[in-house]
Amino acid sequence: TTKFTEAGSYSYYCEPHQGAGMQGKVIVTAATTGEKVKSAASLKTRVAAAGAAAIMAAAPAMAADVKLGGDNGQLAFVPSEVTVKAGESVTWTNNAGYPHNVVFDEDEVPSGVNADALSHSDLLNAKGDSVTTKFTEAGSYSYYCEPHQGAGMQGKVIVTAATTGEKVMRAVAGAG
Repeated sequence: TTKFTEAGSYSYYCEPHQGAGMQGKVIVTAATTGEKVKSAASLKTRVAAAGAAAIMAAAPAMAADVKLGGDNGQLAFVPSEVTVKAGESVTWTNNAGYPHNVVFDEDEVPSGVNADALSHSDLLNAKGDSVTTKFTEAGSYSYYCEPHQGAGMQGKVIVTAATTGEKVMRAVAGAG
């Protein structure tokens, strides 16, 4: 707990994640006569909400990581199915058996969603290469790897609706 006794602007950051932009600022204004904090619990709630909003704004909402190719060389997405919340992202990382790509089937995404905009058609040719897609609409999204579709390399992302609290925190944080 930090108590600020003087008005001013105080910058802070998370040491391990400073390079990723995890930082913020506390602005302290002078109290006017008669101003009081109504309760310590109320202040703690506001500080906790502001801290959560700062964390959400500082980093993209990452929810799932998928390997392109199994550790034993299998031509598969591992895991083949992931579940995320609307507003979160999935990252696919080249692991084995490449080249790979991630292509969404236009007939297997929610109505009105542009499968081409979600897809990463360019081939990933080296271990560790990755692509990320943010999902904003709830529903089921099927995808495949073009070079290995015939071998059954396919996967699914299930996107659930974000809760009201998560939507409010993202709006406060400016993260969508």
